[in-house]
Amino acid sequence: MKIKLAEFIISNSDVSKCPKDHIPEYAFIGRSNVGKSSLINMLTNRKNLAKTSGKPGKTQLINHFKINNEWFLVDLPGYGYAKVSKSLKNTFQKFITAYFEKRKQLVSAFVLIDIRHEPQKIDLEFMQWLGENQIPFSIIFTKADKLKPGAIQRNVELYLQKLTEDVWEEAPNYFITSSSSGTGKEEVLNYIEQINLSIK
Repeated sequence: MKIKLAEFIISNSDVSKCPKDHIPEYAFIGRSNVGKSSLINMLTNRKNLAKTSGKPGKTQLINHFKINNEWFLVDLPGYGYAKVSKSLKNTFQKFITAYFEKRKQLVSAFVLIDIRHEPQKIDLEFMQWLGENQIPFSIIFTKADKLKPGAIQRNVELYLQKLTEDVWEEAPNYFITSSSSGTGKEEVLNYIEQINLSIK
């Protein structure tokens, strides 16, 4: 898939105000500081479509971007560490939960994981929640340029082993990416394109 058009449509914290278009949606979510905005910009060939920041917790709303007039890329607030108040975190949690539970256009989520770290409890719990709520998702491992190939393979295997021993009978679909080198871009976009073609 080639992205020829990527445009910001709306930001909000109320699922009922999300776009009414009946086109597929793919939600991107992960812990704060996982490189989500950089990944979205890499996938869409736009430097500043999603706002990047050195401070975790920059995304604080549900952001809809329309891609090629065919599907929505949805940028959701990060979970976990972010320098925001507890009450604001609770607000984020409520509308993230509402989005996943109520948004009928959602086809699949992408859970972003920093490849450099060992499996984190908060990521495992979030994926378990998606599974319990029957929300399809794939894992996107980010920042692959920061590790050597052997270390990448080790960390991915460790994650998949943790998932299959704790929760899943078989590991979820996954991608290895780097926003700086473009690794994984074609694989993620081709996967989305295949799903879009299958549900037409």
